[in-house]
Amino acid sequence: MPALDLTVSSIDLTRQLCDIPSVSADEKRIADDIWATLEGCDHLELFRDGDAIVAKTNLGRAKRVVIAGHIDTVPINDNVPTRYETIDGVDYLWGRGTVDMKAGCAVALKLAVELTEPNVDITWVWYDHEEVSDALNGLGRLTREYPEMLASDFAILMEPSNSSVEGGCNGNLRAEIRTYGLRSHSARSWIGDNAIHKAAPILAKLAAYEARQVEVDGLVYREGLNAVGISGGVAGNVIPDECMVHVNYRFAPSRSADEAVAHIHELFGEYDVAIVDLAQGARPGLDAPLAQEFLKAVGGEAKPKYGWTDVARFSGLGIPAVNYGPGDPMKAHADDERVALEQITECERGLRAWLTA
Repeated sequence: MPALDLTVSSIDLTRQLCDIPSVSADEKRIADDIWATLEGCDHLELFRDGDAIVAKTNLGRAKRVVIAGHIDTVPINDNVPTRYETIDGVDYLWGRGTVDMKAGCAVALKLAVELTEPNVDITWVWYDHEEVSDALNGLGRLTREYPEMLASDFAILMEPSNSSVEGGCNGNLRAEIRTYGLRSHSARSWIGDNAIHKAAPILAKLAAYEARQVEVDGLVYREGLNAVGISGGVAGNVIPDECMVHVNYRFAPSRSADEAVAHIHELFGEYDVAIVDLAQGARPGLDAPLAQEFLKAVGGEAKPKYGWTDVARFSGLGIPAVNYGPGDPMKAHADDERVALEQITECERGLRAWLTA
């Protein structure tokens, strides 16, 4: 028997999902429960790869849409089981995963079961390992190994966005910038060459850097270039011969990954620069006809997504994609993570209206 009760509201279903611990690498139980819930749905064709689940309608519609969400969470910190609470007159569901992103997964699961005759064919995806290494990401795995499984005209990622549409995403780059010197005893520092001191111009350049605000397809993306770590030193009485400044660059989707790398080298070319992480951004995709219809159905004004999300994977496949899901991104991963109940209801209303219009 299915372990999840789909006769309840999407709010109560969110609570069911959140009360199943599924920290990254421990998604099997929740994936098994989702699979068991979908198995009895004759209108869905099911596929599973590890703990990533795909459920497809095959109604011969003119268009196909992917609706996806990840089922893993960051580690629990005394915030499971969930509870309801009211703050300043707003009703919330409190607990790990309520925002990122089991509320969105619950809405998708409820609609996947109930919508047997949507006006487009739908590929529903619930995937694993989003909160950890990119190499483990379940959607990335599907993209690499089964790209045909995700073929579609438009995609929606149930990323928390306050149940409003956020288009595209910034790209993300991390670089390690190193300086070198010469070790000596600190009592005879004039003999050595202090690598940490030589990093001062790097920090000064970062502090003075004026990040761009870039309009892309009508949305304004804010960039950011920041030091996020620094390491160096040998011992309390030794002049250090190496220092590393860890730099994070969030770049607008108008810039390619190669252009972002070139910009870092332009700024810090006189130093030893190593790019240790690089993810292409995604343009908003709001000029696609399906995106326009979706935006009209859910209402509101589209906004940019500043952080990197898996919409970039769809963009890489040539599929326009947006973020749309319940929850305030500012509460993602927080110890007091909580989602407004009205946002869960609104997200379900918006998707249902669009898929059945």
